[in-house]
Formats: sequence, C-alpha cells, structure tokens
Amino acid sequence: MPTAVGMAVALALLLAAVVLSLALGSRHLSPGQVWNGLFDVDSTGYTVVHDMRLPRTVLGLLVGLALGVAGAVMQAVTRNPLADPGLLGINAGASAAVVTAITALGVSTFSGYVWFAFAGAAVVSVLVYAVSGGRGATPARLALAGTALNAALYSYVQAVMLLDSSALDDLRFWTIGSLASAEMGTAAKVGPFIAAGLLLALGLARPLNALALGDEAARGLGGNPARTRAGAMLTVTLLCGAATAACGPLVFVGLIMPHAVRVFTGPDLRLLIPYCAILTPALLLLADVVGRLVARPAEVQVGTVTSVVGGVCFLILLRRAQAVRA
Repeated sequence: MPTAVGMAVALALLLAAVVLSLALGSRHLSPGQVWNGLFDVDSTGYTVVHDMRLPRTVLGLLVGLALGVAGAVMQAVTRNPLADPGLLGINAGASAAVVTAITALGVSTFSGYVWFAFAGAAVVSVLVYAVSGGRGATPARLALAGTALNAALYSYVQAVMLLDSSALDDLRFWTIGSLASAEMGTAAKVGPFIAAGLLLALGLARPLNALALGDEAARGLGGNPARTRAGAMLTVTLLCGAATAACGPLVFVGLIMPHAVRVFTGPDLRLLIPYCAILTPALLLLADVVGRLVARPAEVQVGTVTSVVGGVCFLILLRRAQAVRA
C-alpha cells in the first residue's frame, strides 16, 4: 500500500474512532445533541460531551499514541516481537510508586499521584538499564532484568493493597486501566512528556533499524548501539510512564498494534512508528467505546477490554511464532 494512501486510511480510521468516542456512551444522545454539546454551554448534552467524553477522547488519543510507539520501540530494542512496554517493569514501577504515595504519604487525588507514577516509571527504567549492564546491556539482559523487577514490584503492590483497604479502594480502577475519570488537566500534564517521547522515537528510527541487524552491523553503519539502547530506554520511559500515570497499566495495547502494522509496513521503524502513533489511539478509543456499551448503564473499564482482546491476540501470535520455528 502506497504510504500516502495508507496514511489517509489510518487517519480516516482514527477520525472514525474519535467520532464514535464522542457520540456513544452509557447515555444516549442524538447526533445533533452531540454536536451542540461540544460548543453550546446551554445545550442538553454539554456536560456529557464536553466535560466527560471530550477529555476522555483526548486522553485516549495521547495514551494510545504513547503505548503504540513505546511498543514498537520496545520490540525493536529487545529484538523480541512479543515484547510489550511492560516488559521492562515500567508499569509495575508506576503502580508501586502510586501505592506508596497513597499509603505512606496520604496522597489522595489523581493530580497528586500522577507525578509519583511517572517518577516510579523513570526510576525503574534507570534501574533496569543499570542492572542489565548499562552501556553493555543486551536485549536478553534488559528483558531478564525487567521481568525480575516487574515480578517483585507487582508482588509489593498486591501485598500493600491486601493489607490496606483504603489503598485498594483508591487504586481499584487505576490498576485495571481506565479512561473513565479523564480530565483535560491530566492530558495537559502528560502531553509534553508524550510529545518528547514521540520526537525521540522518530529520531531513533534509523539507528534502531541498524541495531536490528546486530551490534557489529550497527557499528559498521556508524551507529552506537549503547547510545541507541539508552535513548530507547528514555523514550519508553517517557511514553509508557506518562501513559501509565494517566490511566493505569493498560496491557497488550503496545503489543498488538506494532504486529498489525508490520504486516503492511514491514520492519522499517520510519514507517512503523508513525502508523502506530495513528492506529493505536484508534484501537484504544474503540475498546473504550465497547466498554461503555456492553454493560449499559454500567461500564466495563477499557483495561478489561484490552486484556481480553489482547490475550486472544497474544495466544495467536505465540502459536504463529511456534509454527514458524517448527
């Protein structure tokens, strides 16, 4: 598919997802009410559309972009097509920091603990990079160090939540992954970090392409594998850390879309990253819409929907990888 046509199709899909996210929900609104609700303060649907669905949609766009691009970078730097941004323990670090902030420091508002979540993600990323050998880190070492820290930190989170009922109440929806309590202020806070991560990812596309050929080949092409990996770690920290801070750990989102996109772009990250930045938000918004509709007037959190869909896709990908090796 030519790049221009493919981008046009991707943007059309994203636009459709945005429209559905604004138009559909637990409360039925006509198309006219939705349109008036965006701009007319006195309209019937203003509170629902402008104050609730619009922030939710904006945050879904930012978080989807962050997780999709982080997934593409993560799979490239680990040379593991089944890698997920959570592989490095970033989600677990954010969760552990939030639990600590709530239980030990008494932080009770989202605007308060969002920064702890981001700091936890950043600290764990640095720790994983250091434990795996720093400048001498290899894909296998990064994956092993991330997996070990991921298990330890999630054990800590579960232990604290079991011992402290107030922490369980405060974190119940956040740990599942939700866009339900989205606010424009949250999007404004995480937006600069996601924008910086996207720019870094685009700048790393060519070095990561070279790194996919192996360290020696990358050096032969003028690259610096250690610097590329460090830049990739920083990129994933900014993107995945900000996304997790905003709406909790959303699993499988960063795994599914790079695989789907790779079917028509190939492994070239110069194409893969822009497509993931457009199509992953569409996937996340559609999952959120499904969660709003399947249990009206109640709601299924988007993290639950992505877990179900992503789990099935992961099993399919795993079986396909086993078939290829056989």
